[in-house]
Order: sequence, then C-alpha cells, then structure tokens
Amino acid sequence: MASAKSQKSMDTLYIIIPAYNEEENIRQVIEDWYPVIEKHHANQQSRLVIIDDGSKDNTYKIVKDCASSRPLLQAVTKKNSGHGPTILDGYHYALIHGADYIFQTDSDGQTLPGEFEEFWTQRNHYDLVIGNRKGRQDGSSRIFVTKTLKLVLRLCFGVTVQDANTPFRLMKAETLKKYIDLIPDGFNLPNVLIPVIYLKQNCSVKYIPITFRPRQGGTNSINLKKITKIGIHAVRDFRTINKTISASAPHNKK
Repeated sequence: MASAKSQKSMDTLYIIIPAYNEEENIRQVIEDWYPVIEKHHANQQSRLVIIDDGSKDNTYKIVKDCASSRPLLQAVTKKNSGHGPTILDGYHYALIHGADYIFQTDSDGQTLPGEFEEFWTQRNHYDLVIGNRKGRQDGSSRIFVTKTLKLVLRLCFGVTVQDANTPFRLMKAETLKKYIDLIPDGFNLPNVLIPVIYLKQNCSVKYIPITFRPRQGGTNSINLKKITKIGIHAVRDFRTINKTISASAPHNKK
C-alpha cells in the first residue's frame, strides 16, 4: 500500500489555459508553465492544456508545434465561444480526463508560475485556493470593475468575495465536480460563480496574494466596453442563478 507521502506526490494536476489570438504571448506562456507541469507530472498523467478559442491568428499552430516536443502539453481547439465558456470547457475536459486538481490561469503572461507552489502546498486543506491581486498593474478601469463586482456579488448573493474573477486558482476536482452543473452552459463568468457557490455551500476557500503584471504582449480581446456588456447581462442572470445555488445549499437540504 502506498504511503500518504507518495500518494500525495501522485496527485494529477491539470493546468487549464484558455487562449484567443495570443500568438505574441503563447510560446512564452508555455515555456513559463511547462516546467510546473513537469515538476508535478504524477507519473506522466498531469497535463498542461491550452484551449484555443477559435483564434484567427497562429495561436493554435504554435501550441501544436510546442506540443510535438512536450508530451505533457495538450493542444485543444474549438469554435469561438468567449473566454468564460472556454474556461468552463477546460474544467469539464480536466474532470473527464481524471484530474485530481485543476489550476487555471490566462494566456496573457500577467501571472507568475513561481507563485504556484504556495498554492500547491495548500491543496489538501482547501477546496479552492485563489489569488488575490494585490497592487495589480493592469489599469485603474479593471480595478474599478473588480471592486464593483465585489459589491454586486454581495448584493445579489449575500457573500463577500475578495477577488472573484482572478485567473489564478487551484481547485479540488472532486469538489468542482459536485457543483459545476450549477453554472449555466455558456455563462460568461464561471470563475465568478465558483467562489460564490463554494461559499454558499460552506466549502473551504483560501485567498493568497499574487502578483498581477500588465499584459505581456498582444491586444486584450476583452475591453472595458465588452466587460460592461458582459457584466450587465450577468447581473440579469444572477437572481435566477442565486435561486438554484441557494436551493442546493446545506441549510436548505432536507
């Protein structure tokens, strides 16, 4: 029988990174994150999964080229559906393929792989370990959106989420599998709903401060106008979603 120490070292990790028109960044992002998946390869079962969201440039070609010499890198492409739905597709992909833990970050180079290890050491103690973007460097407008979102979530769901949409999060797959169906298919903000769901379900959530740099290259496909449009649409959905989440919460179960 395997010891507890050796069993922990075999935890399968899936790193999910959505990408859309990131040909300027994607090669460096792979070079940055591939050593992480190599370190936590779990007998070669872990994967770095880049999900191309129907890019119009060479993003997918670059990922495929990189995968030819990196056995733990999985290149996936799909019809364009947007950042949020692509993340959700990635989570389903990881669950189907047997991940024990799922980590998500973005393909714009704003996060640092060197900060992953602190999250990994906490994996057995929390259902969700999520980054709190302290001193973020991606512009005042986005900081304003994050603060507004925090208020909206408090008003709509009755929970306080420090930084709901951070693209730097580690999740226990078994917990995510229980609740992922509470997120509507095609919803634009699945990462926002996950901490909300977990808090209402009394799951364990920990925030760890992270560095959040400016975009390292290319153009952000999600501008302030698009963020505002997505946000207005999401708020309209929050009331309905809250009823579903609340109905499944522990205090409402008989």
